[in-house]
Amino acid sequence: MNKQQSYYETMYILRPDIAEDEVTNHIEKYNKLLEEFGGKILDSQMRGKRRLAYQISKHREGIYVQLSHQGDGQHIFKIEKSMRLSDDVIRYMTVKQEGPLPTPRPSSKSSTQTENQDNPETKIESKDKEPVKTSDASTSEDTSSEIKETAEQ
Repeated sequence: MNKQQSYYETMYILRPDIAEDEVTNHIEKYNKLLEEFGGKILDSQMRGKRRLAYQISKHREGIYVQLSHQGDGQHIFKIEKSMRLSDDVIRYMTVKQEGPLPTPRPSSKSSTQTENQDNPETKIESKDKEPVKTSDASTSEDTSSEIKETAEQ
């Protein structure tokens, strides 16, 4: 058995004019339906209200919700049918993903912002896990010597 398991991501867009408590009711409803149909919820996130690329059912904005789940694949038809019948869901799409299972992300962005404000000397790292160098006098000398060494090789 391979280590990479299949999971599904369903993104659905709710009408922008519904109330916030109604949005949470929809999220809970679809999460509960998914579990009833044999799926396992990995992560559920409300992405917020965003502008649509094109007008859908006379709406220019929508409330995006992302749902990561696992199951046998039979549960997808059932949950998409309930979304199709709902007047509040204006679009939905399910995509099969392969690879490591997603880890749930923290729901609040404010906690990461306050951590960075407490420690102003936090190093920003690039994709290669190397510290990003700033342009002060000491590093400009280091980089110029590194350039000369690579040019000589």
